[in-house]
Amino acid sequence: MKAARGVIIAAPHSGAGKTTVTLALLAALKRRGLVVRAAKAGPDYIDPAFHAAVTGSASVNLDSWAMPEELLDTLVARSADGADVFVIEGVMGLFDGAPGVSGRTGATADLARHFALPVVLVLDVARQAQSAAAVVRGFATHDPALRLGGVILNRVGSERHRAFVADAILALGIPVLGAVPRDAALALPERHLGLVQAAEHANLAAFAERLAVAAESHLDLDGIIACAAPLALALALANNGTQAALRPPGQRIGLAHDQAFSFIYPHLIDAWRQAGAEILPFSPLADEPPPESADSCWLPGGYPELHAEALAGAQKFSSGLRRFAATRPVHGECGGYMVLGQSLEDAAGQRHSMTGLLGHATSFVARKLHLGYRTARLRSDGALGRSGTIVRGHEFHYASLTAAGQDEPFADVTDAEGRVVEAGGRRGRVTGAFFHAIAAVDNPTASDRPLFSPPKA
Repeated sequence: MKAARGVIIAAPHSGAGKTTVTLALLAALKRRGLVVRAAKAGPDYIDPAFHAAVTGSASVNLDSWAMPEELLDTLVARSADGADVFVIEGVMGLFDGAPGVSGRTGATADLARHFALPVVLVLDVARQAQSAAAVVRGFATHDPALRLGGVILNRVGSERHRAFVADAILALGIPVLGAVPRDAALALPERHLGLVQAAEHANLAAFAERLAVAAESHLDLDGIIACAAPLALALALANNGTQAALRPPGQRIGLAHDQAFSFIYPHLIDAWRQAGAEILPFSPLADEPPPESADSCWLPGGYPELHAEALAGAQKFSSGLRRFAATRPVHGECGGYMVLGQSLEDAAGQRHSMTGLLGHATSFVARKLHLGYRTARLRSDGALGRSGTIVRGHEFHYASLTAAGQDEPFADVTDAEGRVVEAGGRRGRVTGAFFHAIAAVDNPTASDRPLFSPPKA
């Protein structure tokens, strides 16, 4: 394995420009001919797709709250193998995370400590000058176990503005590794769950080229490369990189995949494939039913609320899914869970009939953010594992339940502070919830035999 060097791009808060700076750095390093790989801290489906589009290699999620340390090391070892530089984009503010055990909070700082990587702090200085140095001083000294490798100034208004901020920070003995000017052309469009997805950008290659040029002009690329440090991966090496995330729900998995169903973590698909499972994609938006050769069906999250009318009219999909569920397990996460219900009300207040495999109904009219980590203890054998398995994950959606239905809960679900939250539903072989699975952290009834037997020919 080639020894990769890594760096973490973080910020004091969300919205400081981490993603734009990260993409610019990745694009510029690639233009230099370096092999560059990326990862995203925390639960995020959208940013890793941009990383992959720019680097040409898959980007993984790394979550210290939801993932065992062995899994974190395994994912990084595989992702960084053969790379010259490994860049981790942080989440929210550097120290923002869930209450809990030190090092297991989901904060970007957990990853910096665990992998012994320096942090490059992105500062949005649009509304401040020398005061930025006080912010940097605080971040540099808040945790003695964390090393601040330098800062990148973002949204700089002028050369005079840059000099005021940079001189104050340099007086602290902390390198300034770049200063990016305010430029609307470097911004990415957004929607209610974050950035518009990478696959929806017709000119993403041209955008990446603009970012690379901006990075070459405004970032100290040599300085950033120099501050990168070797990755600490002792646990991955000790376990020979075999830590799995989640057992496959079947030998052949029918996976809904299109613009309405696109949110599934790559590390889950990789874990299923490494366990010998085959992934069979199909498109509900193209009115395709689950493949008959599949022995389980997974409906991931995405944007069904933007395609509710088309999904309601996809009769081959709906009838095929109902036939499938009569004999084989079906699981829906978030958007997939919404489609498993009786109806979905779109943003205009129009009610659309869904598949009716579970009894709940959802609405996107009155948007309310549901966000946070979740722990689920499964009540029965199902697509996520055997009864008693503990799975960690998260919720992130704006839709709400308008009718809970009478289905049994598929799991006992709590948030990061131990409070009981919405538990989804189970009816026969069908399960679903707003909860997105990240990793199983305890599987007391695991065995080598398959969770489900494939259908007989």
